[in-house]
Amino acid sequence: MNEKVVKFIEDNKVLVICRGLYGEDLYKLISALNKGGIKMAEVTFDQADPDAIEKTSSAIKMIKENFPDMKVGSGTVTCKDHVTATKEAGGEFCLSPNVDIEVIKATKEAGLVSIPGALTPSEIIAAHNAGADIVKIFPAGWLGLRYLKDIKGPINNVKFLAAAGVNEENFADFLKAGYCSAGISGRLLDKKVIEAGDYEELTRRAKVFTEIALNN
Repeated sequence: MNEKVVKFIEDNKVLVICRGLYGEDLYKLISALNKGGIKMAEVTFDQADPDAIEKTSSAIKMIKENFPDMKVGSGTVTCKDHVTATKEAGGEFCLSPNVDIEVIKATKEAGLVSIPGALTPSEIIAAHNAGADIVKIFPAGWLGLRYLKDIKGPINNVKFLAAAGVNEENFADFLKAGYCSAGISGRLLDKKVIEAGDYEELTRRAKVFTEIALNN
């Protein structure tokens, strides 16, 4: 099962990061993005919200029930409770901003795909050795494209996902640099566009990203 989900991530490449959006607003967003070809979504756990587990779990269930062609998981997974909630909600992967060996192990034991966030070579290798399926380089945009090219010289046995700073102009460059996929937030979760109700614009942007993914 894990291998199928990892391949799905590698094949589709575009993971929308859904942060701070729930209920009808999230449904409308996912509808618009799915119409544009997006097939992966991450719903983050808001660390400052005491109801984060309940809200994220409900959001994952909603997406799974209404968009059966999509793979859904959680983000900002920082503890075992987040992993358990993701599993119970029907999620298929867990992304974290950091490398926590216990969280990685719990994710693998739950039968979910583990995608911890790393910055240094030591963190990357530690995550991989602990069982991570993909390592998220975060913040990828700030580190730049050269960073992964240098990393992939000695560390060529790890799959990488880019997060933070990826847009329509540089997405293809990130893929060519060696990332298997990317987490997209700002461009696909544009609060101003959502507040204006311009979901057609979000569908248009989704099509741009999916077209780039198809050709790279």
